[in-house]
Amino acid sequence: MKATLNELLHMNPTEKQAYMHEHGDRLIADMITHIGYPEDELRDKLNYRLFIELLAAELFSKKQMAQIAITLKGDDYLYHSIGERDSDSVFTRSFSALWLSNLLNVDGQRRFLSEQEALGILDAGAHYLAKENDVRGFVGEKGWAHSIAHGADLSSAIISHPSFNVRFAPIILQGIKDSFWKGTVFVDDEEERLVTIFEKLISVNFPEEILIEWIEQVFDKLQFYLMEVGYTPQYFKARTNTLHFMKTLYLTLKFSQKSPELMAIVSLFLAKWMKH
Repeated sequence: MKATLNELLHMNPTEKQAYMHEHGDRLIADMITHIGYPEDELRDKLNYRLFIELLAAELFSKKQMAQIAITLKGDDYLYHSIGERDSDSVFTRSFSALWLSNLLNVDGQRRFLSEQEALGILDAGAHYLAKENDVRGFVGEKGWAHSIAHGADLSSAIISHPSFNVRFAPIILQGIKDSFWKGTVFVDDEEERLVTIFEKLISVNFPEEILIEWIEQVFDKLQFYLMEVGYTPQYFKARTNTLHFMKTLYLTLKFSQKSPELMAIVSLFLAKWMKH
């Protein structure tokens, strides 16, 4: 597989086009099979890179792109062994999310999915962040899992998609909140990718008062946990993730000069909680 991918990556555009015309469906099947292969070079540097190159060069047919997206949203890929922690299944889920985010971005421009197909993929993708429990970033020789970052990319792509429906927003926002409480402090800039979701919601004129209410609920959960359970390692990890997210959100809002009321609320909570 590595030899084939390497060979394709070194082909010129005309050679790639000829290869895809002759062997495209077989290649796609092989690429999907290896989407979560637990080795950095094959999964990330060869397979994902080739996927992006073929997508950018428009060498997949619309039918092929639709088939890839429909395949990846299901139980064998995006939800493969969902709920597991510290197993290699995370690579399949996380890279399915990453591939899907790119496909949704392209579909927004070139519409290869039917409305029904698009809504099915948006619905499946909206629940991913909440359900993913393996939140490791870089996993030694196996490379990036980065499921929270890739899940955030998928959520952002969902919100930017022409078929986005506001009913998906509470599901996605719940996923962000849940990610703070998964027992890990994020150290690979996950909060920046999560904040991008907020930027996308603001750009589609999602009601600011609902985002403010969500901010209040996030801090209410911290307060309630502290009163009920106390200063546990779980609390401190969730507090750190929450504050990192809120600081990033505050600076993002400040630089963009959008949503001043939301920025003011975030500032108030930061001032209060940084003294805890």
